[in-house]
Amino acid sequence: MPGPRYSPRAEHAGVRFPPRRPPPPPGRGPGTLGFLAVALLVIGLFAVSAGLGRLTDVRLPPLFDRPDEPPPREFPVLDASRPTRVTIPAIRVEAPVRGVGLAPDGSIAVPPASEHDITGWYEHGPTPGEFGSAVIVGHVDSDTGPSVFHRLPDLHDGDTIEITREDRTTAVFEVTSVELFDKTRLPVDRVYADFTRPHLRLITCGGQWSGGTVGYRDNVIVFATLTGTKDH
Repeated sequence: MPGPRYSPRAEHAGVRFPPRRPPPPPGRGPGTLGFLAVALLVIGLFAVSAGLGRLTDVRLPPLFDRPDEPPPREFPVLDASRPTRVTIPAIRVEAPVRGVGLAPDGSIAVPPASEHDITGWYEHGPTPGEFGSAVIVGHVDSDTGPSVFHRLPDLHDGDTIEITREDRTTAVFEVTSVELFDKTRLPVDRVYADFTRPHLRLITCGGQWSGGTVGYRDNVIVFATLTGTKDH
């Protein structure tokens, strides 16, 4: 059953965090990393008008610099390549991915209501498979019923997420946890600033419906880690 629909008055409900620069990764040696420059100013949860048009205005660390040296290669790390499709077999998700940036109010822009079954990759952050936390967001429901990320809470540790990329590789991630956070108590460092290896975060809304400018009270966040690739 779909959750409550968003109130036409709900536009955003944000939490602001002080800027913080993460430390460079340890280790030395040759190699390329294709990324580590992000201007993350966003992400929370969907609390939008009837069109389900944007995320909450959570402020994130403003700058992650490219490190002088790559991380240790004890795990896979991919070069930059834009995601094109997300596949989650356990919950039967097969959806296009489009790049999204920032809305005029500083919140993350998301696909419009007419495209509520399309996911949005925050294109100023890492691409899936790069060092750091790539972020993909999706609607939980719409005026007509469940949307693309409605079943995120049904995922379990060990489930796989496949991200097809423009370079014709598929980055394969393994779910490590699925958690519910109050939007006002989001652990930003853990969600967005984990630079221990390539990670993926899938984010939608959840918890109790509050209405007004809040919408759903919580964020559902799937934490996943890169385990390998599949070539096409």
